[in-house]
Amino acid sequence: MKRLLPLVLLAACAPDTPDGAGTPEAVIGLPPGVHARLPEPVSNNAVALASVDGRAMAYSFAGLHAGKTWEDVTADAYACDLEARTCRDMSGLPDGVGRLASVAATVNGNVYVFGGYTVAEDGSERSTQEVWRFEPATETYTRMADMPVPVDDSVALTFQDRYVFLVSGWHDTGNVADVQVYDARQNLWFTATDYPGRPVFGHAGGIVGNSLLVCGGVEVVPPETEGGRRSFRRYDVCWSGEIDPEAPWRIDWRVAPNHPGPMPYRAAAAGDPARGTVVFAGGTDTPYNYDGMGYDGTPALPLDQVIYPNDIAAPRQDAWRMVLRMPGSGTMDHRGLIVWHGRYFTIGGMDGERNVIADVREIGIP
Repeated sequence: MKRLLPLVLLAACAPDTPDGAGTPEAVIGLPPGVHARLPEPVSNNAVALASVDGRAMAYSFAGLHAGKTWEDVTADAYACDLEARTCRDMSGLPDGVGRLASVAATVNGNVYVFGGYTVAEDGSERSTQEVWRFEPATETYTRMADMPVPVDDSVALTFQDRYVFLVSGWHDTGNVADVQVYDARQNLWFTATDYPGRPVFGHAGGIVGNSLLVCGGVEVVPPETEGGRRSFRRYDVCWSGEIDPEAPWRIDWRVAPNHPGPMPYRAAAAGDPARGTVVFAGGTDTPYNYDGMGYDGTPALPLDQVIYPNDIAAPRQDAWRMVLRMPGSGTMDHRGLIVWHGRYFTIGGMDGERNVIADVREIGIP
């Protein structure tokens, strides 16, 4: 596999929070790089951006609250006005069922929330099939067509402001290679070309035009002996793909050059049309359970980095770039990245002490 060296930019990319006249009262005193704060800490939450009356609103759905036990899995939701730098509670998912690792995508002004998984008191987990359409103008939900294969920890990619591609992910007891496509116009599902890599969960990716890039995640390793236990291993591979605009069920997949370091697990990622690339922020190089403790018994630590290839339309010819953030500013346990006016935001997540946080953190790239 061809590997290209990264261009390392030694830059602290969390801008200072301004003080003084015109600064919202809720913002004064926030540390550098923290754009706003949620009403309550939450992690492993689905996030999306939508416009309401010309204002950029970032939304968070479901996830995990600060206690990090099965009782802290939530259906709560929040709305953040990025310009006003304020966040508030809003109605959560209508069924009231807490879930982790859902994903969200915006189509034609509405936000769609897909899947996730529940955690029972005995630790058993179940992938959820529900799809909710959230209308930002009225903050109301509508139950849409269920996923054919319920998945969590998937990657959601919006195409032609009509389709949402769910790439791989976890289904109840194992990963699946399915690429399930939701047609928001007709409220129906169809399947696209399978993900060609090892089926994974906790991967990340984005789309620009009809070019997509999906990287990392965790694969399942079968037991070495009969009756043994399976294990989980980081999957340090990237795949790029081209969607056929006339036949969106066709994806031409190919291996993309990897970042020379480990591809992060549960990073925040999104496509940025202005840069023509997919940006990956934070995450960790340690596969972990939902509480932030590694499957190997070591605590997971977030990466203080942002990485992206120059141009995903021709990934074999492009080096990766890396932006080093301020030490200690990295976060993990994300399900998406918010892109707004050339700036990038994570909503919630876990910090370097595995604490669930309420921060809406801004990440700048030179």
